[in-house]
Amino acid sequence: MGTKTISASKLRNNLADALDSISDDEVLIVTRRGKKERAIVDLDKLEDLLAASDPKYLESIAEAREQIKKGEVYSFEEVFGNL
Repeated sequence: MGTKTISASKLRNNLADALDSISDDEVLIVTRRGKKERAIVDLDKLEDLLAASDPKYLESIAEAREQIKKGEVYSFEEVFGNL
């Protein structure tokens, strides 16, 4: 994941161009008076970050890992049959 930096005043004057200049895997850091203030990220990336910090999501990952250790898994064929 890469980052780009832009000042708040430059962002204000060039919002559309600034948004177009970043790709899905980049973060746009916004500075004010030379200090990092905010970040603009792709919406899908934000949703991933929010999910990754959700306690229920983290708990489900732990539960899935325990199921795998216990052998409580299904084969591809059991789940999808003969597609």
